[in-house]
Amino acid sequence: MNRLTLERRQVWIYLSAIIGGLLVGSVWPGIAPYFEMLLWPVLVCLLYVTFAQVPLLHLREAFRDHRFVAAMLVGNFIALPLLAWALIQWLPADAAIRLGVLLVLLVPCTDWFITFSQLGGGNVPGAIAVTPLNLLLQLLLLPVYLWLMLGTHLAITLSFTEIWPALLVVIVPLIAAVVSERWIEARPARVKLRERLAWWSVPLLALVVFLIAGAQVNAVSEALSLFPVIVPLFVAFLLLAALIAKGLARWMVLPTDQGRTLAFSLGTRNSFVVLPLALLLPAGWEIAAVVVIVQSLVELFGMAFYLWWVPRKLFR
Repeated sequence: MNRLTLERRQVWIYLSAIIGGLLVGSVWPGIAPYFEMLLWPVLVCLLYVTFAQVPLLHLREAFRDHRFVAAMLVGNFIALPLLAWALIQWLPADAAIRLGVLLVLLVPCTDWFITFSQLGGGNVPGAIAVTPLNLLLQLLLLPVYLWLMLGTHLAITLSFTEIWPALLVVIVPLIAAVVSERWIEARPARVKLRERLAWWSVPLLALVVFLIAGAQVNAVSEALSLFPVIVPLFVAFLLLAALIAKGLARWMVLPTDQGRTLAFSLGTRNSFVVLPLALLLPAGWEIAAVVVIVQSLVELFGMAFYLWWVPRKLFR
């Protein structure tokens, strides 16, 4: 099996991991604290492997194609935040649910959208070049977006003393990935190491969702009644994101392959970068982490639809 085949089957791998985690957590409820302890080192490893695939030292290359970069920035950091804000107006007036939705919809993907761009006939070099810019801007702008859209609810919920462990979970693997990239690029023979690391993304992510499902059985049970509300919202986001990509590609006069890449970028979100923050929310806010997981599953099924719709209908 090659890596592309593994990534094509990742939806079913993650779904099986979630079901397995729920079963284990239901049969042995006392295992939840152990799953929670194990989750953090696994999540750090997952983020390191994810960041290691991003060309963090090549930010300058992202600016070579001005129209493509402009479309990416306008789509991911202006149009989609406005869309996310509009969509949460249809949600119940529950700050935890709205925070979970905003956390995941405000951050563009930096890893598997490249794979989907490749499978969907997109511009893979362009996708790779723009990922460090997307990652940097989302880390800088996410607090601003949340403050603007949630205001006092966010101030009451989050304080630096509560979120600094989550920030470390993101920052430590990010720094490690930068150091690794410099070490790998020092010698061409070391590039194979990065390719081997890429194989670990799917197994590690499956282990993360297994541990979360096992540790959060009660939160998942409580969230089942919300699925008819949040799942259609995430489906609507996927459809509208692709149409926004179509409009931006036409406005910026992008070639077809770049338009496809733009659609996959706008449709995919960086759910497992914001997951540490969702997991460290105070008691009573556990639903936010469940919302993030639900979005990632809806997105993966949505990408199966995108792989048909984007190259065959939207950007022919």
